[in-house]
Amino acid sequence: MKLKFSAFKAITAVLGISVLLHAVPAQAESIHITKEGNTFYKLSKQYGVKLDDLMKANPRVEALNMTTGLKLIIPGKTKVGAAVKAETAKSQVITASLNVEPGANIVEAWGKVFSYDKTLRVKATAYSSAASENGKWGAVDYFGNPLKLGTIAVDPNVIPLGTKVLVTGHSHPGLPKLAFLATATDKGSAIKGNKIDIFIPGSQSFVSEFGFQSVELYVIQ
Repeated sequence: MKLKFSAFKAITAVLGISVLLHAVPAQAESIHITKEGNTFYKLSKQYGVKLDDLMKANPRVEALNMTTGLKLIIPGKTKVGAAVKAETAKSQVITASLNVEPGANIVEAWGKVFSYDKTLRVKATAYSSAASENGKWGAVDYFGNPLKLGTIAVDPNVIPLGTKVLVTGHSHPGLPKLAFLATATDKGSAIKGNKIDIFIPGSQSFVSEFGFQSVELYVIQ
């Protein structure tokens, strides 16, 4: 006897949810790619994990400086309800991407579209919050704001302070892959000409792994 299509769909949906519930591991770590508006608190509620456990699993991510494109480790047990919701919700999954339309002066990164004035190829280094790298003023930028992911030091004669840029072509585990948005709010005596210094949260040894890299900047309008 053939089932009616509506009845068949209902049974299939129930079976699908049942399989999903059994597929959720009791203790599993997963990766979350951060997007705009994410905070440790919101993610702890979303995944049903303790706030302290989430922060301990991601010691290099500063709570107040969570930018898009970071990989966060989600420890322990996740909510079954959240897994079902993720499976059934019709939401866009934002993955690492970088698409440029030179004719239109448009660049797309992490699902966001930016208009840019020009591009600059510069030599990049990186710095940490270590006292030896920041002088008597400590771990603050030129304007006195705490250093955060997205802070870059520049030569104001080349890149005016306050300029927003999309940094691309870099490689370091402390930075979002492919591209990240930064603001020129710092400068240094060693940063002259087509050079930038990228602030990366973490220990001095961790940050030093960046070395010297050639990166391309898209100057955002």
